[in-house]
Amino acid sequence: MTKLFIPFVFAIIAGCVVGTPVAEPAITEAPNLAKRATSCTFSGSSGASSASKSQKSCSTIILSDVAVPSGTTLDLSDLEDDTTVIFEGETSWGYEEWDGPMLEISGTGITVKGASGAYLNPNGARWWDGEGSNGGKTKPKFFYAHALTDSTITDLYIENTPVQAVSINGCDGLTITDMTINNEAGDDAGGHNTDGFDIGDSTNVVITGAEVYNQDDCVAINSGTDITFSGGICSGGHGLSIGSVGGRSDNTVDTVTFYNNEVKSSTNGIRIKATEGDTGEIKGVTYSEITLSDISDYGILIEQNYDGGDLDGGTPTSGIPITDLIIENISGADAVSSDGYNVVIVCGSSGCSDWTWSDVDVTGGKTYSDCENVPSVASCS
Repeated sequence: MTKLFIPFVFAIIAGCVVGTPVAEPAITEAPNLAKRATSCTFSGSSGASSASKSQKSCSTIILSDVAVPSGTTLDLSDLEDDTTVIFEGETSWGYEEWDGPMLEISGTGITVKGASGAYLNPNGARWWDGEGSNGGKTKPKFFYAHALTDSTITDLYIENTPVQAVSINGCDGLTITDMTINNEAGDDAGGHNTDGFDIGDSTNVVITGAEVYNQDDCVAINSGTDITFSGGICSGGHGLSIGSVGGRSDNTVDTVTFYNNEVKSSTNGIRIKATEGDTGEIKGVTYSEITLSDISDYGILIEQNYDGGDLDGGTPTSGIPITDLIIENISGADAVSSDGYNVVIVCGSSGCSDWTWSDVDVTGGKTYSDCENVPSVASCS
């Protein structure tokens, strides 16, 4: 016979032993989680509004030929974790003078993809007037990739942004692969300040295989740590830039790698800008395996006297030291215009140290005679 034993707790009450059954452990029911729809497709002129309203209800959001109304953000900044966003066909935006952004995506574990043949078309020529963000028409910034954590963006094709294309801010663990930013039409139509990637206050950002055709920085890293830009093509703009660093709430650039990139038909090849009179730090930056061609102004420009314009006559200061800089395997034979300068280095009295400089071949332009405080391993010739 099987005996059932019920455990007892014994207590002495007024000299008597009383046995009390022990309650069985309570079973907690699993929470009743509302399931998200597997896939939601949005299109047409109501697609942006509907997608924004439904962003927490869909595990996959498909944006198919969405026409975003003027003055409106395609707002996907409140996505549930692990949401996938897919762009299909043409995504377009109406015209209005405003600040933007035209597109915003945020979240954790987010996957953003461009389907085959898809493109994002803000039709920026309607705003171009040669002044960019310095005046003229008020122009919207295009894409805020802000507060993205452990997320990926792949195969996006972006054409003709009004001004800056992609702003990366507050991100931790973002990988961007095979993105094209094509503002080439702005070369002859008044495109200005059409930065490709502006990066700030972010960590663990990897951009691979990007193609940027524009009229400003291909990539500008203003602050952040552990950032890599590799396998890219930069054309028509201001090259691969650090900074300007200084004058912001975060003025640290630490551990940045530019590897295996081509810079062509651009104003500058490699550029590091530390703002005169400010504090911060630029350390652990590597430029390696960079190919330069058709550079008009500066093959390599490193300055600690930036004040809104390159080599504007300011006094270089050391408040933003540039340390542990590696510049190696730079191919730029006859790459610089005869009116430009091959290498320019202007450092504060104690601003630049612990550099590595090897296999740098940048020629075609002039030698800059006013270099200052150049580390012994480097050369302005």
